[in-house]
Amino acid sequence: MNIFDYMDEYDYEQLAMYTDKQSGLRALICIHDTTLGPACGGTRMWPFATEEEAITDVLRLARAMTYKSALAGLDLGGGKALIIGDPRTGKSEGLFRAHGRFVNTLGGRFLTTEDVGTVVEDIVHMRKETPYAAGLPESMGGLGGAEVITGYGLYRGAQACCAEVFGSDSLEGRTVAIQGFGKVASNFARHLIEDGAGIIAADVDEGRIALASEMGATIVAPDDIYAAECDVFSPCALGGVLNSDTIPRIRAPIVAGAANNQLLEDRHAAELRDAGILYAPDFAINSGGVIAIACELAGYGRDAALDMASGVYQTISDVIARAKSDGVTTAEAANRQAEARIESVRNVRDVYGGKGPRKG
Repeated sequence: MNIFDYMDEYDYEQLAMYTDKQSGLRALICIHDTTLGPACGGTRMWPFATEEEAITDVLRLARAMTYKSALAGLDLGGGKALIIGDPRTGKSEGLFRAHGRFVNTLGGRFLTTEDVGTVVEDIVHMRKETPYAAGLPESMGGLGGAEVITGYGLYRGAQACCAEVFGSDSLEGRTVAIQGFGKVASNFARHLIEDGAGIIAADVDEGRIALASEMGATIVAPDDIYAAECDVFSPCALGGVLNSDTIPRIRAPIVAGAANNQLLEDRHAAELRDAGILYAPDFAINSGGVIAIACELAGYGRDAALDMASGVYQTISDVIARAKSDGVTTAEAANRQAEARIESVRNVRDVYGGKGPRKG
């Protein structure tokens, strides 16, 4: 890909790369937009096959974070960090302290937390080198892992989808097929179980499958999850799972999951709509993580974060309503809603305050 042309097309601000030979760190940080506030996004650790694959991923994820924060009503922009490496074998205190120093070089333009392949303990190491890492344990004044907040927001978004499709937001008696039974998905599942919903689960990790089985889920092979007979299909693993090969296999009238970048391409939102499937845009429904960061940095507690995550219900309802009124897909409606908020702030008139040279 031509990186500069891509960044120009989608209005990116910055792409930074960092290497530390002693710790083995090879990392990227992308800042997409800081109109609403400092860029915010998790640090993902993954063994990318190529550097181009990693750059493509960090660019897409950072842009999605801009829209996620805007839709959630937060005063944060969008960014993302990636560490190239295997989270099962490549972690060390030195690696994450080096990454914390990398984050610190940006002077607060980028705030980060855990993501795929990273956990609270990794954030603790980063925090030794930078104040711009959140997601600390409750014993250290943080909110702990954001998966509780994200899982609850996902549950509320699924309720909003059910209200639209079935005329009731109750999940009692519904069946939800969860692809990827990680931290967010298992917290989502707890709410479903409390409501009396049935769960079908698939994962490539035996430990996660064991947990899903203990929680009463019906286990299917990873490739069979798409065709599971259910009311809600919930992608909670990696991105790109909604595409021309998988969409025709989906038997659910609703897709509502926590994975980032679920659509392989933008056009697949229209394929879902044409197949009669209501799609909850991922960046609209999985905002619990960034909500948790915002609350922790502001000094708010877990109750405040859960209250804000409950607002995902209204966000999804508004996106559905806008899609109907504008005659567009829910993905495009969510984009328009986020862009409208960003532009409203970007266009605020600059009033000179009389202290020193005027900005710009």
